[in-house]
Amino acid sequence: MRLRIDCAYDGTDFSGWATQPNLRTVQGTLESALATALRLPEARVVVAGRTDSGVHARGQVAHLDVDREVVAASAGRLTTPPLEALARRVDGILPPDLRVRRVSEAPPGFDARFSAIWRRYAYRIADAQAVADPLLRGHVLTWGRTLDLDAMNAAAAPLIGLQDFAAFCKQREGATTVRTLLELAWSRDERGLVVGSVRADAFCHNMVRALVGSLIAVGEGRRPGSWPAEVMAGRRRDAGVHVVHPHGLTLEEVGYPDDAELAAQSERTRARREAIDA
Repeated sequence: MRLRIDCAYDGTDFSGWATQPNLRTVQGTLESALATALRLPEARVVVAGRTDSGVHARGQVAHLDVDREVVAASAGRLTTPPLEALARRVDGILPPDLRVRRVSEAPPGFDARFSAIWRRYAYRIADAQAVADPLLRGHVLTWGRTLDLDAMNAAAAPLIGLQDFAAFCKQREGATTVRTLLELAWSRDERGLVVGSVRADAFCHNMVRALVGSLIAVGEGRRPGSWPAEVMAGRRRDAGVHVVHPHGLTLEEVGYPDDAELAAQSERTRARREAIDA
């Protein structure tokens, strides 16, 4: 059976999602807890989107393939449904900065990575002394100048759509930088914090933080509103683009199609990736 695992984590003390030798990572910590709970030598998960070091998540999604009998056996004599029992047991093993919110049987065709149609991040900024909260310092960027959100939204508009984001991505050998940016909008929440909502089919390395950095430059008046679009048109990294700190960034949600479309979406995504890699 394939399990869908919905989880959340505070990325402060993790070296990103992906397992790395001798480093504390979200993937390594989660897989270790799952293996212990299921009494397996190892448990390998596939994730919707790898987050960088210091980035948080409320709505991360992963999947794990495991024998149904193994799941049933892990519940022991408990009368609780096996998947609910598994979620509780894993949560009891995990450290406080990583939580499993739900474990469910994935519908046919589900792939945490390839079935996803979008990922949504939020970047939070305190741009006024009155809203700076030391209790949120690990999740909100403190900025010393007030930001003009109207200017930032106007500058963001030309970046929406299917485009090459090479100017805002850290290049990786053989990887494409073409993405479909579905949303890039700025607003203030009920506390007065600046919140940037960024949604795309997928993201390349550093893309969100570089986009945020370029729009902050517009919002504080250091750059004209046309500058981010001009940078993107150059299709190469611009030294003037500041990649903001990771701690203000949170993966909020991953979107999937209806169950009937999961397998087709996975096939389309795989075919597109294979065509790009070729």
